[in-house]
Amino acid sequence: MENEVVVFTLSGRIQAEDLDELQKVLSCEPADGRVTLDLKDVKLVDREAVSFLADCEVKGTKLVNCPAYIREWIERESC
Repeated sequence: MENEVVVFTLSGRIQAEDLDELQKVLSCEPADGRVTLDLKDVKLVDREAVSFLADCEVKGTKLVNCPAYIREWIERESC
Protein backbone atom coordinates (compact mmCIF):
# COMPACT_ATOMS: atom_id res chain seq x y z
CA MET A 1 0.00 0.00 0.00
CA GLU A 2 3.04 2.24 0.20
CA ASN A 3 2.91 3.22 -3.49
CA GLU A 4 -0.87 3.45 -3.70
CA VAL A 5 -2.21 6.39 -5.69
CA VAL A 6 -5.71 7.83 -5.37
CA VAL A 7 -7.12 9.17 -8.64
CA PHE A 8 -10.18 11.40 -8.76
CA THR A 9 -11.60 11.82 -12.25
CA LEU A 10 -13.39 15.12 -12.74
CA SER A 11 -15.71 15.95 -15.61
CA GLY A 12 -17.86 18.75 -16.91
CA ARG A 13 -17.59 22.13 -15.22
CA ILE A 14 -15.63 23.09 -12.14
CA GLN A 15 -16.92 26.31 -10.62
CA ALA A 16 -16.54 28.19 -7.36
CA GLU A 17 -19.64 26.58 -5.86
CA ASP A 18 -18.08 23.11 -6.38
CA LEU A 19 -14.84 23.83 -4.58
CA ASP A 20 -15.96 23.32 -0.97
CA GLU A 21 -17.19 19.82 -1.77
CA LEU A 22 -14.08 19.00 -3.77
CA GLN A 23 -11.91 20.25 -0.90
CA LYS A 24 -13.81 18.01 1.53
CA VAL A 25 -13.19 14.98 -0.66
CA LEU A 26 -9.50 15.77 -1.08
CA SER A 27 -9.03 16.41 2.64
CA CYS A 28 -10.03 12.80 3.33
CA GLU A 29 -6.84 11.67 1.61
CA PRO A 30 -3.30 11.94 2.98
CA ALA A 31 -1.39 15.03 1.83
CA ASP A 32 1.63 13.04 0.76
CA GLY A 33 1.67 13.51 -3.00
CA ARG A 34 -0.29 10.38 -3.83
CA VAL A 35 -3.48 12.12 -4.90
CA THR A 36 -4.08 12.73 -8.60
CA LEU A 37 -6.81 14.72 -10.29
CA ASP A 38 -7.59 13.49 -13.81
CA LEU A 39 -8.98 16.46 -15.73
CA LYS A 40 -9.40 14.78 -19.12
CA ASP A 41 -13.16 15.32 -19.22
CA VAL A 42 -13.23 18.82 -17.71
CA LYS A 43 -14.78 21.20 -20.22
CA LEU A 44 -15.07 24.50 -18.36
CA VAL A 45 -13.53 26.13 -15.28
CA ASP A 46 -13.83 29.54 -13.69
CA ARG A 47 -11.09 31.68 -12.14
CA GLU A 48 -11.69 30.31 -8.63
CA ALA A 49 -11.38 26.74 -9.91
CA VAL A 50 -8.10 27.58 -11.64
CA SER A 51 -6.74 29.08 -8.41
CA PHE A 52 -7.91 25.99 -6.52
CA LEU A 53 -6.22 23.62 -9.00
CA ALA A 54 -3.01 25.65 -8.89
CA ASP A 55 -3.05 25.51 -5.09
CA CYS A 56 -3.67 21.74 -5.17
CA GLU A 57 -0.67 21.31 -7.42
CA VAL A 58 1.54 23.40 -5.12
CA LYS A 59 0.47 21.18 -2.23
CA GLY A 60 1.51 18.02 -4.10
CA THR A 61 -1.64 16.91 -5.90
CA LYS A 62 -0.84 15.81 -9.44
CA LEU A 63 -2.96 17.12 -12.30
CA VAL A 64 -3.06 14.72 -15.25
CA ASN A 65 -4.71 15.01 -18.64
CA CYS A 66 -5.06 18.71 -17.99
CA PRO A 67 -6.59 20.51 -20.99
CA ALA A 68 -4.12 22.95 -22.54
CA TYR A 69 -6.21 26.03 -21.84
CA ILE A 70 -6.45 25.13 -18.13
CA ARG A 71 -2.70 24.44 -17.92
CA GLU A 72 -1.98 27.82 -19.56
CA TRP A 73 -4.34 29.58 -17.20
CA ILE A 74 -2.78 27.90 -14.15
CA GLU A 75 0.67 28.97 -15.32
CA ARG A 76 -0.47 32.57 -15.87
CA GLU A 77 -2.13 32.69 -12.45
CA SER A 78 1.03 31.33 -10.80
CA CYS A 79 3.22 34.17 -12.09
